[in-house]
Amino acid sequence: MKALIADAFPEKYITDITQHGVDVEYKPKLKSEELAANIGDANILVVRSTEVKADCISCAKNLSLIIRAGAGVNTIDIKSANARGIYVTNCPGKNSIAVAELTIGLLLALDRRIADNVIDLRNGKWNKGEYSKADGVYGKTFGVVGVGQIGLEVISRAKAFGLRVIGWSKSLTREKAAQLGINHSGTIHDLVTQCDIISVHLALKPETKGIISRSIIDLMKPGTIFLNTSRAEVVDEAALAEAVEAGKIKVGTDVFVGEPEDKKGEFKSKFASLPNVYGTHHIGASTEQAQNAVAEETVAIIGEYVKQGNIRNWVNRAKKTAATWQLVVRHYDKPGVLANVLGDLKASNINVEEMENVIFDGGLTACATIKLVDRPSDDVLTRIRMRSDEVIQATVNAL
Repeated sequence: MKALIADAFPEKYITDITQHGVDVEYKPKLKSEELAANIGDANILVVRSTEVKADCISCAKNLSLIIRAGAGVNTIDIKSANARGIYVTNCPGKNSIAVAELTIGLLLALDRRIADNVIDLRNGKWNKGEYSKADGVYGKTFGVVGVGQIGLEVISRAKAFGLRVIGWSKSLTREKAAQLGINHSGTIHDLVTQCDIISVHLALKPETKGIISRSIIDLMKPGTIFLNTSRAEVVDEAALAEAVEAGKIKVGTDVFVGEPEDKKGEFKSKFASLPNVYGTHHIGASTEQAQNAVAEETVAIIGEYVKQGNIRNWVNRAKKTAATWQLVVRHYDKPGVLANVLGDLKASNINVEEMENVIFDGGLTACATIKLVDRPSDDVLTRIRMRSDEVIQATVNAL
């Protein structure tokens, strides 16, 4: 088994991977366009920010597992991976605390204009009168858009600062919000109109792209502090910039449209240069604590895959298949039984979508649960049941 690690990864954990019997090729400076030429015969690909495109997947003859050493998988061509039957996994929640810490840091920095304080001091300018005008954040209303693992960490820290928290998430119910000690909003529109501070923590998906739209930004109250430590694409950056230039809002962001893939280089952004925009260099997850936690999870994913064939944190497994019927076969545990059942299904051109076979204690009998696109005919069921030396019982039911 071979693995290619195409981004920075702690040396200690590379050693841990090799202890699972995996040969590791470590190339932390690879760019996305160089992956295809370097993937070779690797079975496992580990990336952080490097984009995995279709050309890499199509020419990777042995690739079976892609690990995103982080949470979001929007940098991986999932459609191409699905077409090749390549598992895609991630390390959810391992960098949640780091991102939450930066979020609160951006909030306090904006309120107290910390960066501007520092710049003036470095330029030999003392301006206590100007920088003594901060509002403070205690008692303000803090809206959290996306109450996943990062959102939850942000909520706990916001509450510690005495903020009144309102949450919105597709899966957040009033009951769950009450358990968290926060208020529930039914829509992002309603949340925005109530909040002094808004913080976005959404994964980038087709349904979240541009979700903080111009119309949402127009609803923000004058003086709103808007924070984004998720993905640039969930926000209409141009509309956000216009609101900042109009003096309506302030923005703290860790993400920008058109970020360079390289760790260093020039980056020209009108939005990033605006006086009331405090930006960081997409470093939300980049603490040593977070990177070690992500690396540990990556090692665990590889270990389970190599030793047990298990796929931990499998993100491109189908949530729902085309199966509409379920065939349950209790049978004697011996060679050829399931082959014969599957042969009967094949002869009837019935596709198997999912299948599980479990063994009864003692190892004499087993039960196979087979999810099918179509219902087996009565003749097929009769043929299966007639093999009484193999099959104990076969039943079919609609899903």
